Amino acid sequence: MELTDLTEAQQRARATWAAGNFDAIVHHIWSVGGDLVERVGVNPGDEVLDVACGTGNASIPAAQAGGKVTGLDITPELLEQGRRRATEAGVEIEWVEGDAESLPYDDASFDVVLSTFGCMFAPSHKTAAAEIARVLKPGGRFGIAAWTPDGNIGKFFTAMAPFSPEPPPGFQPPPLWGTRDHVSELFDGTGVALRFEDAAVDFEFDSVDAAAEEYWENFGPIVMLRSALEPEGRGDELRAALRKSFEDSNESGGDDVAYPGEYLISLGTKAA
Repeated sequence: MELTDLTEAQQRARATWAAGNFDAIVHHIWSVGGDLVERVGVNPGDEVLDVACGTGNASIPAAQAGGKVTGLDITPELLEQGRRRATEAGVEIEWVEGDAESLPYDDASFDVVLSTFGCMFAPSHKTAAAEIARVLKPGGRFGIAAWTPDGNIGKFFTAMAPFSPEPPPGFQPPPLWGTRDHVSELFDGTGVALRFEDAAVDFEFDSVDAAAEEYWENFGPIVMLRSALEPEGRGDELRAALRKSFEDSNESGGDDVAYPGEYLISLGTKAA
């Protein structure tokens, strides 16, 4: 399936995540997918949907656990990388081009829905949450990992915000998914019972310069900002802000860079 007639927000999202080389930096968060699969409890034979799956850091562990997995993402380039990774891992996954705000599935289609730092980027949080609840079977469960606003990754996005263009109408900041009250409000009235767990993943780089260079070259949102700001002569300003964000987060006490990326895990169960 190929998405057509994309909205401005969808076009921007697709272009952003296609701009860099996400496969080159996903190793920092790869472990989160397997951890989420364990927390949700994917069982052999479960029908599993990974929403905004990226390159498969939750899809692949879910398939390894015996789930019948579908990975859905709006960015074809990420799906292609996911296919390669799944082949290397020796698992079968159905990869689907699709939008988190309009899942192309009937009601009550899946036993499990997963999303690792994925559905949080859908412009309408309420719509994405409603879609997740809709496609879950009665008694089904979901797990969503989202960066917290006050954690290091949330602060990173805040630091980059002054360089970003005005968001599309109706856009909500992605790290809101990392707050309990917001997620509770999103799923209010959907028949889902929620519980929350705090977690963090370790980020490590050889140096501040290495961290900044890795993101400068590979992280889609930064690559997109570069393409807009460098012609205006603001590339050095962006690079300096990027470098400072890693300096501010660093907790290593040495020349290397190490810090936790704090995130919230939202676990839901749909009423039977």
